[in-house]
Amino acid sequence: MNRKSLLSIAVVAALLAGCSGGGGEKSSSDGPVTITYGIWAGTQTPAMQEIATAFTKANPNITVKIQERPYPEFWSTLQTGAAGGTAPDAFWMLAQQIRPYAAGNQLLDITDTVKQENVDLGNYPKAVLDLYDQGDGKLYGLPKDVDTNAVWYNKAMFDKAGVAYPKADWTWADFRETAKKLTDPAGGTWGVAAPLDYQGGYYNSIFQAGGKVISDDGKTAAIDSPEAQAGIKFWTDLQADKSSPTLQQLSDTEGETMFEQGKVAMYVSGAYWALKLYDNKAIRAKVDVAPLPTGVKQATVTSGIENVGYAGTKHPEETKKFLLFASGEEAANIQAKSGAVLPAYKGTEKTWMNAMPEFKNLQTFIDAKAYSVPLPVQGNAAEWQGLQAKYLTPAWDGKTSVADATAQYADAIDKVLAENG
Repeated sequence: MNRKSLLSIAVVAALLAGCSGGGGEKSSSDGPVTITYGIWAGTQTPAMQEIATAFTKANPNITVKIQERPYPEFWSTLQTGAAGGTAPDAFWMLAQQIRPYAAGNQLLDITDTVKQENVDLGNYPKAVLDLYDQGDGKLYGLPKDVDTNAVWYNKAMFDKAGVAYPKADWTWADFRETAKKLTDPAGGTWGVAAPLDYQGGYYNSIFQAGGKVISDDGKTAAIDSPEAQAGIKFWTDLQADKSSPTLQQLSDTEGETMFEQGKVAMYVSGAYWALKLYDNKAIRAKVDVAPLPTGVKQATVTSGIENVGYAGTKHPEETKKFLLFASGEEAANIQAKSGAVLPAYKGTEKTWMNAMPEFKNLQTFIDAKAYSVPLPVQGNAAEWQGLQAKYLTPAWDGKTSVADATAQYADAIDKVLAENG
């Protein structure tokens, strides 16, 4: 889920404020307790507050204080807080970020609590659970949502250009030709946004081409294989065709924003954009969803946020109770009814779709689970994924070949995997 563009719009608030977390005042288990819940937010904040309120209603002695920060600051502050004893009691976690926290014994082990409360792990997508498995036999959290990817498209722009809407069985060639037809240099509009985005972009096409990002044993990069290079070339071809704004233009104005502004006709990303697009009444009636185009095969990467706890919390039992609730059925239905995100909990998908009735094809994201592939998160994934711009930007800009760019990137990934194997 590249969630970075979506999540960086979160409202600035004090993540570590208050008297809870590792640095909070210790309360008696028999008296009132306040625990903190660290999130990056945006459209999800109201649902998270409703979940916190519902939990307190069921547990009157435990108050949950929501603490939010913009995406980049969330991680920098969490890293400092986890090391210094001031992290929130509970907080959101991504699979590509979890390894250093688990390895540093900074996460609360909820394995016994899950067993004691007879939590049925079958209610959660196995692919998402597996992403967070650190191989130590411990369970650090439970999924709150699940991501797959599809193509958001602007029907009005298709209509104006006289281009047929995407079909469920369209191919890479269809997609590329459609993007060309929708591009109008004189009008300042493009057929597609093709940013340098691993989760919403080129990982999907790598797997569609029959390639991999990392080898099966997790020890070396596979992003320089012919299949992976073909998946990346899918995106660099769109840039070469000038069917997309340049990376510089997409840096100045993010692709999702350009989509909302009617400057790009197609945007490849996840279900987590649904509510924001639905809330934009100026474009709501123009927006629809289509499956990702097929390469050698169908594929989309899948991931999801987990609710985890801080090992240094002064309120471990209360935090564990909240974590199970925040990823449980009642909380999932709260998320679903708000439309904020596709919940991970089985059986709540229809409720999520019903929250946005004018979007008729949200089932596309749910159907995509059948051909989803776990997001590559081997080793210290956040570190090697963070190197993508350094090595792949020249290929997107047409300054070097995909083969050369991926060869250099593979070497860099191998070094990180060797250091953190």
